[in-house]
Amino acid sequence: MNYYIGLDSGGTFMKAALYDNKGVQIGLTRTSASVINEQQGWVERDLDALWQDAVVVINKLLKITRVNVQQIKGISISAQGKGVYLLDKQGKNLGHGIMSSDSRSLSIVKEWLGLGFAEKIYPKTLQTLWTGHPVSIINWIKQNQPEVYSNIGSIMMAHDYLRYRFTGEVGAEITNMSESNFFNAQTGSYDMELLKLFDVEEVWDALPKIIQPDQLAGRVTEKVATETGLVVGTPVFGGLFDVVSTALCSGIDAKEQSLNYVMGTWAVTSGITKQITQAEHNFVYGHYAIEGEYIIHEASPTSAGNYEWFAEYLNAEGELQHEENEALVAALEVAESSVYFVPFLYGSNQGLGLKSGFYGLQAHHSKAHIIQAIWEGILFCHNIHLQRMRARFPQANTLKVTGGPASCTTWMQMLADLTGMQVEISDIDETGSLGAAIVAMVGAGEYSSSRECMDNIITHTKHINPNPKNYQALQKKFENYQTLVGLFKTFEEQIND
Repeated sequence: MNYYIGLDSGGTFMKAALYDNKGVQIGLTRTSASVINEQQGWVERDLDALWQDAVVVINKLLKITRVNVQQIKGISISAQGKGVYLLDKQGKNLGHGIMSSDSRSLSIVKEWLGLGFAEKIYPKTLQTLWTGHPVSIINWIKQNQPEVYSNIGSIMMAHDYLRYRFTGEVGAEITNMSESNFFNAQTGSYDMELLKLFDVEEVWDALPKIIQPDQLAGRVTEKVATETGLVVGTPVFGGLFDVVSTALCSGIDAKEQSLNYVMGTWAVTSGITKQITQAEHNFVYGHYAIEGEYIIHEASPTSAGNYEWFAEYLNAEGELQHEENEALVAALEVAESSVYFVPFLYGSNQGLGLKSGFYGLQAHHSKAHIIQAIWEGILFCHNIHLQRMRARFPQANTLKVTGGPASCTTWMQMLADLTGMQVEISDIDETGSLGAAIVAMVGAGEYSSSRECMDNIITHTKHINPNPKNYQALQKKFENYQTLVGLFKTFEEQIND
């Protein structure tokens, strides 16, 4: 039997899972991943600590599974997209890793938007402008840390950095780098004119070679084998942007009849297509795990992470009591209260710089009303993205939901009722790790494609159908929510004049 390791570097945890060549999970380990917030808007990671997290989970995984490490035929990594993880010109860590939720470049992005850069770049990049894009962060470094900028040797993202630590080989995996704004979607390569537009042309030589998800990118070094317990020379494959990994495991495809709903730190709605089409809204297109296909997605950091933030306030010992909280919400009428929550704790999907907050709280409201409002607000943010995506995927009638909230039947019923769409929930829990393992299996020759591999993995799904009686009440509250966000925006503009 051959085995594969999928490493998942997420916003909250580092996870490692072992799979056999049929996609059956043999074991899973995890450790909390620390984040550094030294200044307002800064979200960073210590690079050596990130690597140690990977070492810890792999060590634990090998101990609990007791697999013959000679039978591990490949490793791959799924990780958060965007951000920057830098090496200096000697191949050493250069500062902290800067995560995609970092917003230090906000003023730069606002200036670019005012200059019409979004319209200029879209035909080439098929991307928007955003503070978490590598190009935005690199420009900020040039303006504010020139000594760091002049010493940049390699620009990578999280899974590229981890792969470098495994192998000593520098590369940029395409599902992530294709959404960097360094990359020309029409030519399939980096574009010097883009770098000049963003005033970062000096880092051209720091852009690594592009590699494919299932491409052999290097092998485990002797030093890493000693650290982790892996065998020297174990193949390490390209990996995946975690949004792509989750979409792959959800089962959505280019038939365009279903969408993937990711409910984690980020609210992500994804669809798969073979066609780049013109539309009134500039959709984000990225390379997908399957040749000739693209992933289109809408995303913002407005999802379940906003619920988890309240853990220490809502439940004893700082942990959310999911069954208890669900029972509280289930006992309420749908959209019953006047309480609204705007889930912008980590960023907004309706304007740069908007903040989070409650509205409508009064003395008679209970903990149940607060939780219901948080859940509704998160679904309303998702619905903003869904409305745009349904314009691009008009035949989609099913939402394939992944993430922690998928286990909460009451919350998922609320989602089905708000959208009028069937909700489908798979029993695949670890979509990041499994997606990474799938591309390793393909790279090692177990399967001819990621789709063939997924077709051979046995999964079970649950379906939740919408209750038409609740649709109007939730839609009315969604309209009111939109009005409230508009008032938040007006207030933010006035106080910042």
